[in-house]
Amino acid sequence: MKTQLITKQGFKKLQAELDELWRKERPAVTKIVTWAASLGDRSENADYQYNKRRLREIDRRVRFLRKLLEEIKIVEYHPQQDGKVFFGAWVELEDEEGTLLKVRIVGPEEIYGAKDYISIDSPMARACIGKAVDDEVIVSLPTGKKTWYVNAISYEIG
Repeated sequence: MKTQLITKQGFKKLQAELDELWRKERPAVTKIVTWAASLGDRSENADYQYNKRRLREIDRRVRFLRKLLEEIKIVEYHPQQDGKVFFGAWVELEDEEGTLLKVRIVGPEEIYGAKDYISIDSPMARACIGKAVDDEVIVSLPTGKKTWYVNAISYEIG
């Protein structure tokens, strides 16, 4: 089961997506469907078929977002988190070869479209939680264990 946590920024992004879909995109697609339906034979009308499918996709995503936004818990930064890795942290890690990796630990719904975000449910994030700068992070991978070292921890405030 996915963790039902989200950062304040992630929550705002999902709310903006819901607003965009419901207030702008859906009315525009509905207009096109109505216009295309008025042309007659719907079975051979590509505008009608495509936009009707798009309308179903929008409605499915709107239902999903509304349910998610009701159930999810926003986790905001608290000064007690300083110096340790917790939800919402930016963590800079370095492996034994000197490879640097900078990631932010966020909720599962926030990772899409963000290459440097990792889900709190991922093995890397789970291994990092509670660690401090200079701590060793051992991550179990299918190829074996990999060791990383925490170089820096920061939080986005606000």
